[in-house]
Amino acid sequence: MYDLTNVLDIEALESVRPGSNILISGPAMTGKDDLAYEILADGTRQGQGAVIVSTGDRADNVIANFRDRTGTDAVRLGVVDCVSDSANDGSGDGIYVHHVSSPGDLTGIGIGITKALEGLHESGAQQGRLALSSLSTMLTYTDRKTVFKFCHVLSSRLDAAGYLGLFTIDSAAHDEQTLQVIKQAFDGMIEVREQGGTRQARVVGLTSSPSEWVEV
Repeated sequence: MYDLTNVLDIEALESVRPGSNILISGPAMTGKDDLAYEILADGTRQGQGAVIVSTGDRADNVIANFRDRTGTDAVRLGVVDCVSDSANDGSGDGIYVHHVSSPGDLTGIGIGITKALEGLHESGAQQGRLALSSLSTMLTYTDRKTVFKFCHVLSSRLDAAGYLGLFTIDSAAHDEQTLQVIKQAFDGMIEVREQGGTRQARVVGLTSSPSEWVEV
């Protein structure tokens, strides 16, 4: 089981089943990606693997920022880079990089994730966490049904690997029907918001009723 309460002190996150997929939803500038990456970094500090699918930043920046966040260069990390046009995939020092043509290349992203999971497993990472930032970018390239199917297939892949999945979405960028379709692919959701000058979060769907809002 995964304990995420080091990052977000909510009881519903104390024992999250391996293979769970969690949607982190909120308006722009509410710290969704920071929250997802900090959950990954917390796992890395416990010796777990990490996979980042980036639709907004290059692999070299992602790696440097993640090392800064964890406080060590010795990370076991897979990066699927949907931004830069480099053809130089590869691995070294516990880092696995796969480039795809665009955030709309869902087949390529899926292949990259599979390669990253295989590499991390071979390196001894029997547990790990994946962050995909963000579904909103994907939805500008393809339709919601295709993105839903991608999330559903990826959920099975993460379940087989025993990994935890975290996916961010800008709730203000999509209509309610799109959000409802996407939500169906997930086991639960962390909602984030700005309230009274502070960032707050709550968990929905992992327990019978939503948690209380807590400050992030």
